[in-house]
Amino acid sequence: MTYPLRIVGHRVVLCEFSIQDVEDVLAIIGDDKVTEWLSFDSRNRDQAIAMIEGTLERAQQEPRTEYYLAVTKQGGDRVIGFARIGYAGVNAGKLGYAIAAAEWGRGYATDAARTLIGYAFTELGLHRISAAIGPENAASISMVETLGFTREGVLRDHVFTNGSWRDSVLYSLLKHEWRSCDRSAHGAR
Repeated sequence: MTYPLRIVGHRVVLCEFSIQDVEDVLAIIGDDKVTEWLSFDSRNRDQAIAMIEGTLERAQQEPRTEYYLAVTKQGGDRVIGFARIGYAGVNAGKLGYAIAAAEWGRGYATDAARTLIGYAFTELGLHRISAAIGPENAASISMVETLGFTREGVLRDHVFTNGSWRDSVLYSLLKHEWRSCDRSAHGAR
């Protein structure tokens, strides 16, 4: 098992969270502008601490079934987001990610997702990765399409967030499709 994990992308570094990241994490998951696009409502400081503690606990389980990693800028030490692959079925994973609103539009989410996808296919041996995205989240839909994902359909009333049910558009990427457009990162360290 590789712990702590550190994966270097082109613009970002993915690494394990630490409890010292609580203020940075709260700035992301406590921001309604960010959580509007996520599968959960904004969270408070205690919930941010609980999230980090749970992530750290799951990261050390054998076998590891989730890679929930902090996103930092290369050369930086502040958490600007997160990227996650959770196992879902046989050699399959679900992709999730979020970036602080102040950092949107700079390519960090794309590089974080690309980096984690590359790791999941090459190091974890996954065959399929899916992403479920709110239909109004045009930036996220554009990003996964740029990374080679294929739209599969709509999951009706998939998540309950911000006081109502929301559909999700399901996208997937298969390992052989990734190889044909390999945009993986520099590798794990």
